[in-house]
Amino acid sequence: MADTRLCSVKDVEPGSAKRFDVEGHALCAVRIDDDWYVIDDTCSHADYSLSEGDVWADDLEIECPKHGSTFSLTTGDPQTLPATQPVRVYEVRLDGDDVMVSLP
Repeated sequence: MADTRLCSVKDVEPGSAKRFDVEGHALCAVRIDDDWYVIDDTCSHADYSLSEGDVWADDLEIECPKHGSTFSLTTGDPQTLPATQPVRVYEVRLDGDDVMVSLP
């Protein structure tokens, strides 16, 4: 896996999510304080953008705004129905002010 620049740390406010399209991947970057999580942006239950959903910082989850399923930011596993399939999670690291992600 190669590290690819996703965004600048200034591009995502703490406690929020934002979609980035990088090398054919629709990714949802979530920033909680100084911690970063990157998962596939498309809900596994319906073709809907997870980055438009609410971030649950205390639970490290994001909620799909379409049907309310929540997904773990650390494992990608669905935490609530109707979603039953996980979304992919990506390795993230900071390089100065750049957020780097490992793409397959």
